[in-house]
Amino acid sequence: MSEKQFEGKSAIVTGGTRGIGKAIALELARRGANVAFNYARSADEAEKLKNEIEALGVKAFAAQCDVADTDAAADFVKQTTAAFGTVDFLVNNAGITRDTLILRMKEDDWDAVMDTNLKGAWNFSKAVLRPMMKNPAGGSILNIASISGVVGMLGQTNYSASKAGMIGLTKALAKEIASRRITVNALALGLIETEMAAEMNAEYREKILAQIPLGRLGNVGEVAEIACFMLSDAARYITGQVIQPDGGLAM
Repeated sequence: MSEKQFEGKSAIVTGGTRGIGKAIALELARRGANVAFNYARSADEAEKLKNEIEALGVKAFAAQCDVADTDAAADFVKQTTAAFGTVDFLVNNAGITRDTLILRMKEDDWDAVMDTNLKGAWNFSKAVLRPMMKNPAGGSILNIASISGVVGMLGQTNYSASKAGMIGLTKALAKEIASRRITVNALALGLIETEMAAEMNAEYREKILAQIPLGRLGNVGEVAEIACFMLSDAARYITGQVIQPDGGLAM
């Protein structure tokens, strides 16, 4: 693998300021890609990441953007295209959780998760298609889903539904745009060591670990490596697929 395999390419990573999104953004930059990412509130963290990316010798673009806002998503893509000239990769990573049992779940909890996780992916996917279709080499869209969307999880009717929706979006969109040389795939992630995972209570964490055949949580570096493979030329014959980096949890 060439160290700068993505030199001359440009990527958008939604929700890129921390955790999985940050790891993917940095790995893409290490491999030579220009990287644009949005943030919701953390302007300071966004500025730090922008500086980290630029220190790797590539361009970076960051802007505040609510992924659930269709017009804002379209504007973000326009700004990225203006900054980089093209968009080769889109990683729909932005996501939130508002976990509770359905009998306690408020309508706002449902709406917020569906709007950010599912509508956000739809908004950005739609917005990048025209610039991607103008690119003779095509492009790649990668949706960061979850095993919660494959098997369902207690207390996550909203999150599980949003991630199952992302999987359906992946498959349908892959069929729609395959003829334009654009691939669409998803990662249905298991439990990954992030700030979100760190908030789990110890008893629940041990219970989940006991169900993972590999006996550990994944890490963001592993996810970033898999994501880069799925965006690379080596994966150009893969589309409409859901890859499960989950340590065997959902076998």
